[in-house]
This record gives sequence, C-alpha cells and structure tokens, in this order.
Amino acid sequence: MDDFPKFMKNPMNAIHVDSHYVAGLEGFVFDGADGSQLILWSGREAGVAEEHSHPYDEYIVTVQGEYILHMDGKPLALKPGQEILVPKGKKHYGERIPNTRTIHAFGGKRAVRESEFKG
Repeated sequence: MDDFPKFMKNPMNAIHVDSHYVAGLEGFVFDGADGSQLILWSGREAGVAEEHSHPYDEYIVTVQGEYILHMDGKPLALKPGQEILVPKGKKHYGERIPNTRTIHAFGGKRAVRESEFKG
C-alpha cells in the first residue's frame, strides 16, 4: 500500500496545520477515552521537525519510507515495521525521506483537528 485506507483519512479527523511541527505533512487523529491520541502522518516530501518534547510518552512505528528519530544526540533510522518509545519529557526531533508514513501514539492530547481549531 502507498497510502492509508480512505476510511482512516476521514476529513473530520484531519489535523490542523498549526498542530504540525514540520511543513508538508498530512495527519489524521483518533482519540482514546483516556485522553491519548493516535496519529497517522503522511509526508510526500522530505522534512525535518523542530526539536521538542511532550509531557507524555510517544510511540512511533514506521509504515512506509524511513523516519529518522534524533534523540540523545544520535540519529536512529526507523524502517517499515520498526518502532520506538520516546519517554515523556525527552527532547527529540524527526526527519523523513519522501513518501514516508508513520503512526504515532501519544499518552496525551497532541493535535487539534481542523474542525476544533479556534485560531
């Protein structure tokens, strides 16, 4: 597959661009009853996010392409099927090659939907 299934990309779950740490992404969010979020990210072009941290854990798995996580001063290339846990409070950033898809699970609210944005 070269994209997430259509039902997973419902426009009602589209993430507002202000919730992205890097340009050129398309994201869709799903909320857990405990306040956690699962996000599907697709990037058709290469990109690099700004360094940041979260007040909750982040789990990342690469579906397609390659996602390079930078943490503790070291790059870690995640190829399809590879996963990692970023502990809460840990500074990190990611970069992607073109046509990369990843799934991120956050232990708290990370993103705002287009329909929720009140900018």
